[in-house]
Formats: sequence, structure tokens, C-alpha cells
Amino acid sequence: MRFLLKIGNSSVPGFSPANIDSKRKNYMSNIFKVIFFCLFLSSCKEDEGIPVKQLNLQRVDQMPDLPQPLQIIDYQKLALLFDSTVYDFNARGDFWPLVWKDSSNKNFSQMVVGLYTAIGDVRQGPAHNKGMFHEALATMGGVMGATLVGIDKSNRQNLDYVGMLKNYFNKETGWDIMMNNTCPEVALLGGGYGRDWWYDVYPNVLFYAICDQYPRQPDFDDIARSIAEKFFKADSILNGNYDYSYFDYGKMKPMKNPICAQPDAAAGHAWVLYSAYKKFGDTRYLKGALSALTALQSQSLNPTYEVLMPFGAYLAARINAELGKNYDLNKMLGWTFDGTPICREGWGVLTGNWNGTDISGIVGSTVDHGGYGFLMNTYDAAWPLVPMVRYDQSYAIAIGKWMLNAANAARFFYPQYMPDDHETIPQLAGVTKGVIGYEGMVRKSTYQKHENLQGPVAQGDGPLWVPGKNPEESQFSIYGSAHVGIFGGIIRVTHVPGILQLNLLATDFYHDKAYPSYLYYNPYKESKSVSVSIEKGTNMDLYNTVTGKFIHRNISSAGSIELSPQSAAIIVCIPAGGKITYQGQKMLVNDIVVDYKFQLKK
Repeated sequence: MRFLLKIGNSSVPGFSPANIDSKRKNYMSNIFKVIFFCLFLSSCKEDEGIPVKQLNLQRVDQMPDLPQPLQIIDYQKLALLFDSTVYDFNARGDFWPLVWKDSSNKNFSQMVVGLYTAIGDVRQGPAHNKGMFHEALATMGGVMGATLVGIDKSNRQNLDYVGMLKNYFNKETGWDIMMNNTCPEVALLGGGYGRDWWYDVYPNVLFYAICDQYPRQPDFDDIARSIAEKFFKADSILNGNYDYSYFDYGKMKPMKNPICAQPDAAAGHAWVLYSAYKKFGDTRYLKGALSALTALQSQSLNPTYEVLMPFGAYLAARINAELGKNYDLNKMLGWTFDGTPICREGWGVLTGNWNGTDISGIVGSTVDHGGYGFLMNTYDAAWPLVPMVRYDQSYAIAIGKWMLNAANAARFFYPQYMPDDHETIPQLAGVTKGVIGYEGMVRKSTYQKHENLQGPVAQGDGPLWVPGKNPEESQFSIYGSAHVGIFGGIIRVTHVPGILQLNLLATDFYHDKAYPSYLYYNPYKESKSVSVSIEKGTNMDLYNTVTGKFIHRNISSAGSIELSPQSAAIIVCIPAGGKITYQGQKMLVNDIVVDYKFQLKK
């Protein structure tokens, strides 16, 4: 900024030796005003960041930019309908109602509501196995998902569905962790209880998420403590070696059986222990989380088995950002997506166009019958992978593109969206009442009688669980459909077809204080503009962590985002005029981190 100051002389009107002191004083006063103004402008000028280089994921690169046929259904509405329909004790129709009351009082002296795993499963319901066979994967998924779309499950139909989950805490067996069933009496019926590691770890991941959603639920803190203690001690015993089929949390001993080793259980241990550290502040849990994550990273070959690897990737990004560590995020994302496990052959994220239908983005086996993706696995992968980009925006484009494909393809699990000639039992679809999908989607049906159907084929494995007894309708998966609230809590459409708004805080459980944050991905080859709404009565600044810049200042209604071709933006909505400070790579506003990878433009 340049200023031109001209000093007058005696020929200038009003200037004389008599008033020279007065003029000098006025001149010096103006000089100080100018200097103060310059300093003020300098202090107000914000530092500008360098755009963060985007990193590719090989599997996502194989996906279409804009999947076809394109339709993003309203997952929030579907989650609300699932809850009101499935949790109806008075529902009528073949195989309905799908819920019942289990009064066996396992572990706690209280009633628990059971939920069928699949429609018509003959092992389940109040008339079979004393009503005790129901899975935590279904009931916990239903509670967590409903809560993500705004339902309070601690007081629904005058029942506390949240408190009921305590019955899965297996204290009567001495394991003292959450398990997929309430007791060993029904363990061998299905669901991997006490013999298949991911089935024992994942209910604890689900429970910790629900603890964050219901922080004042009675007894939950004590249960969460017990789980953390068991996982911490287990990690200490394993001492970096997770090459086992499961862990006996009663005897505190790693075990092997015909099920192959599942080293990715370390990802579940790490996620739970880091959550426990955030919840309780006990540094032992942090030590255990770092130990488990290090054990996971030390694997030389892909250790993926089922649903846990994405949680390892998320945690690597978060711990790197929050604690300045250097875990290999790219390696864990590759393990998540690529389909190269040493045991669970082909397990990863599917890509491809099957007879004119893009199915890319769904999660399951990339090789079984040409590819076999599953509804629950697809929903659950979004839980850790979407909030991951808050901590490392290098993968904003990759995750945005994957989520667009996954959100588009996931509708085909539901019979009302899949053409009849691509389903095994379209004539029976009425039993789903529009809220339950098939368990899976396969390129070539695993059933001989349906092998002539052209892929993709919507089907399920239910009839194979109890051959000759489970009905055809058991191909419709209640436990997978129960997790729809994950998509429902994360995904919103914009006015531009194919550009989604993804809520990065929805499933970022136990996060530090944060401002509303959203991921947008533009799949088009031309620039697109989308709007961001501002809460009425507030003034906001909008910051893009991908570009390292504020894009709007002090707006009170809505601001538009200009997205260049095939780019992504992570927009953080910040109260206007906040104080900006820096801590290493972190950029904070009012002492709350906005950008974890800020790099000052020189």
C-alpha cells in the first residue's frame, strides 16, 4: 500500500510561520493514523493455505465418475420408515411382526427386544430357542442407525431400546464384553459367537458408538470401562501378534480354529481403545490403541477379513492428525478397497458395470461368482471412511467418488429399485413392506435355479443357513437393512444430480469440538455450483480445507460453492469473525481445529 504525502509551503493559502506548529501537529497526527491503519490491515489479512494434493485410490479410479443409471434415494426417509415399520409389535402379514420380547433375563434382569436376522428365519422368534436367538449386529445397528436420523431410541413406544442392549454384555460367561448373542446356549445356531473374532469385536465397536450417542445411559459407563479393560489386556497379551481366529476374553487367551486368522481385529481393538481414551481420558487406553494400530500396520500382506479394516484407516488418519503420528494411511486404505486379502479371498470394494448397470462401490467379495457385495458391509464402510477426510483431506476426491457410487448402487439391494428380472424372488417382495433389502447383490447367482439370471442379481444366503427349513423370503436381510441409518445420517442430495452433501460429523464418534463439516464431490467434466444453507439467525464464514482458503465471509443465508471439474471441497461452517490461531499444521478458529493439514502459502 502506497501513500503520497505532500508538504505545503508558504505560498499555500493558510500556511504561515505563525501556524507552523499547529500544521506540524496535524501532519504528525495523520501520519500516526496512516501507520495504525496499515498495521490494522496487516493484522486482519488472513494467511492463505496451499491446496492439499489429492491422492488416488486405485480401486476408486476404476469406478465411473458418474454412475449409471443414476438415482440417489432418500436414505434418511428410508431409515425413518424402517424404524417405524420393523419395530411395530402389531404388524400384520406373513412372517410379521419382525420383533419380539425376550424375557430370559440373560446377564441383566430385564426384557430385551429381539429382531429377526432375516425374514422368516426358523431359528428365531418367540416360539423358537426360548426366544433367545437374536443378534446384536441387528439390534445395535437398528438403534445406532435410528439415532443417526434423529430418533431417540431410549424412549420409543414407551420402551428403552438403548438400555436393552445391556443384555448382550456377557458377564455371566466371564467374557465381560459385548457379544453377538446374549448367551452361549444359542451360540452354535449362527452369528460366530465365541469362535469368529470379528463377530466378537464388532458388537463392541457398535456399543461404543451408541455410548457416544447416549452418554447418560445408566450402566453404560461401567460396561464401556469393562470392555476397554478387556481389550487393553488382550492387546498386551497379544503383544503385536494378532494372527489368530479369535480371542477368548474369559480365559484371556488367543485361539486358533479352522476359521482363518483375522489380524484386522487389531483395527477394532484400536478403535474401541481410542474411543475409550477420548471418553475416559485414561492414557493406558491410548497406549493400547497405538499398540493395536501398530500391530495392524506391521502386517506384510492384506489382513482384511470382514468389516473392521476401514476403522483402522480412519484411526490412522485421526491419530496422525491429532497426535502427529505417521501411520501408513494409504496402505490401510489399499487393504480396505483392493480385494487382496491373504485369507478372505477378494474381500474389498467391488467395481464394474454388469449388463448396463454400474455396481461400483458396494462392499464384499470381488471374486465370488464374479463379485458378491453385501448391504450391511456397504453401509458400514461409510461410517469410518466418510469422517476420515476431516483428518486427512488428501482423499476428499477418492472418498467423495466412492460414496457417490456406493449411494447409487446400494438402492439395487431393495426390490422396489431392482428390476424384477434381476431378482431371485421378485414375486415375494411385498413381504419387505418397502423397507428391507436383499442381503446381497451378485454377478452370477449362487443358486442353481437362478443361474440364468443376468447380473446384477439381488439375492440372499438365508435359505442356505437352515437348508430345507428357512423360507425363500429369508433372502431379505433385516440385519443388513437395520444399518440404513448410517447412509441416512450422512447423505443429503443437492440441487445438482450426482453432487452429494456428506456430513463428516455424523459418524465421527468421540470427536473433539468441531464445526459443521461437509464433503462435496463434483463428478462432472465441467464446473458446478452448489449452495450451502446457513442456519437462520447466524453469520458464518465458510472455509474449504481442500484449498486452504475461506470462500465466504460473514454470510447469513446461503453461500454458493464453485466446484471445478471432478474436484472435491470440504466446507467447514465457522462463526463469522472468529480468532484464527495455528498449532503446527493445525489451523484453529476460536481454539477449535478447522484444518488439520494447513500449509501456509509462502
